Amino acid sequence: MEAKIMLQSGSEFDILDPHSSNFNIEDIAHGLSLLCRYVGQCREFYSIAEHSVHVSETCEDHALAALLHDAAEAFIGDVSGPLKALLPEYKRIEKTIETAIFAKFGIPYPLPKAVKAADLSVLAAEQDQIMPPGTSNWMAGSGVKPAEVEIKCLTPSEAKAAFLKRFEDLCTQRQPKCAVLVR
Repeated sequence: MEAKIMLQSGSEFDILDPHSSNFNIEDIAHGLSLLCRYVGQCREFYSIAEHSVHVSETCEDHALAALLHDAAEAFIGDVSGPLKALLPEYKRIEKTIETAIFAKFGIPYPLPKAVKAADLSVLAAEQDQIMPPGTSNWMAGSGVKPAEVEIKCLTPSEAKAAFLKRFEDLCTQRQPKCAVLVR
C-alpha cells in the first residue's frame, strides 16, 4: 500500500518513507496554518502555525527547533493527546517524520527539553486565552507558568506568513546554512 499525499507545492510526501520525500518549508507552513489546535475545540480557529511561532519566541535558545516542533502535523494532521496515547503506531510514524524534518533543516534530534518546556508554557497561555473559562485548572499545581504571549487567532494566511517570516529570520540571523532552504 502506498502511503503518499500530495503537497501544496506539487511534491509527494511518503508517510512511511519521509526521508525520501521532497518537501519544503512552505509545505510545512501551509499545512500547519490550516490545522486548528485542540482538534478545533477552542473558542475560534487557532492554527498550529501560530502556536509554533509562539513556542519559538518563548524558546530563544532553540528557536528553530521550537518553530518546527509540531511540523510533522503538517503531513499527518493533529491528533488529540488522549487519542495519540492509544495509537502507538501513529507515534512511531510521527517520530520518523519528525526526524526527517529535523534532518532536512539541520536540527539535532531529539528536541532539547527546553522546547517541551516552552510548548507547555505556551499551552498554559492558550488555555487561559482561548479555552472556555475555568477549564485551564487542569494545569494547576504543575508549576508551569503561562508564557507571555498574545494569542491572536490569526487567519490561515496570516499564520502562514508569520511562520515563514519567523523561519526566514531565524535562518538568516542564526542558522546561515538553512537560509538556502527558505522558499
